[in-house]
Amino acid sequence: MSLLMEQLSETVSFIRSQYANTPLVGIVLGSGLGNLVAEMTVEKEIPYHQLPHFPVSTVEGHSGKLIFGELLGKKVLVMAGRFHYYEGYSASEVSYPIRVMKLLGVETLLLSNAAGGMNTRFAVGDLMIINDHISLFAVNPLIGKNEKELGPRFPDMSEPYNRSLIARARTIASSLNIPVHEGVYVGVTGPTFETRAEYKMLHTLGADAVGMSTVQEVIVARHMDIQVFAISVITDLGIREEENIITHEEVLQAASEAEPKLTAIFKQLVQVI
Repeated sequence: MSLLMEQLSETVSFIRSQYANTPLVGIVLGSGLGNLVAEMTVEKEIPYHQLPHFPVSTVEGHSGKLIFGELLGKKVLVMAGRFHYYEGYSASEVSYPIRVMKLLGVETLLLSNAAGGMNTRFAVGDLMIINDHISLFAVNPLIGKNEKELGPRFPDMSEPYNRSLIARARTIASSLNIPVHEGVYVGVTGPTFETRAEYKMLHTLGADAVGMSTVQEVIVARHMDIQVFAISVITDLGIREEENIITHEEVLQAASEAEPKLTAIFKQLVQVI
């Protein structure tokens, strides 16, 4: 057995010793987007630092624990706080929790993130359903020896975000009178926000929003045949007229203000999965 498979086995065994139920839906909450947990019936919380081989979140706005419970009749596993390449973790470490989710029984993954808007139709606080991504600027987490038990050497990425889930989410948003955009997300390493020239380049390449997470998690999820839905909260505008600067505090504030809309969509989406 490889080192990765041994580590995954130890992590999963520890979690199962603490929580016996099987979660079918995994949820990753991005910066400032943690209030979905208040809508759950929480059955078990495990801080990351207690989990064997698990990284520990170091970013403000990420609480750092796995939360198990029930949401509208569905067993869910919420990752409150994610890991980023810019924290010094490898791409494999960043996506390690997604592998753990799959081995615990998760079949569907819902992701959220805070992102910079590059589409000129976007405003701060808007929601963008991700229908595709560009990952060329992020290190691929599948580099290295392929573990056949986890997935194929060359996984298909023609539909990284499940079209059926996107359609359901759009219907849900419409029924709730929540406007949503749909577009392409580009993942970058961070931790710097992009220069004006970089924003323009990324938009020219076909991206509508940019962020420092998500794509590595999605690659690993699809490698393991987990269906994925993801949504960005537009917390700042990269292509803008005014000469303002972007701060992490402002990103967290914008995410917090938009969070009730995201929670409403996620809740109903979980119910129909």
